[in-house]
Amino acid sequence: MNMTLKEIKIGGSAIIAAVRGEGRLRNRLLDMGLTPNTAIVKSKAAPTGDPIQISVRGYELTLRNEDADFIDVQEVGK
Repeated sequence: MNMTLKEIKIGGSAIIAAVRGEGRLRNRLLDMGLTPNTAIVKSKAAPTGDPIQISVRGYELTLRNEDADFIDVQEVGK
């Protein structure tokens, strides 16, 4: 089932299916290593739920939920 990165539960693993958006936003997400077929783990979230922290390509990355909504993922390990 495809969903957005924002929807993955803490501790959940996924594979990036697509990065949506246009222009600078999409380029920024791709430059951060969020490219299709990349594995990620959603590791933390702020008490309010925004921002979230993910593990990707051996480093920790913090994203706003607003940006995480542009990243379609395929959840794994279910």
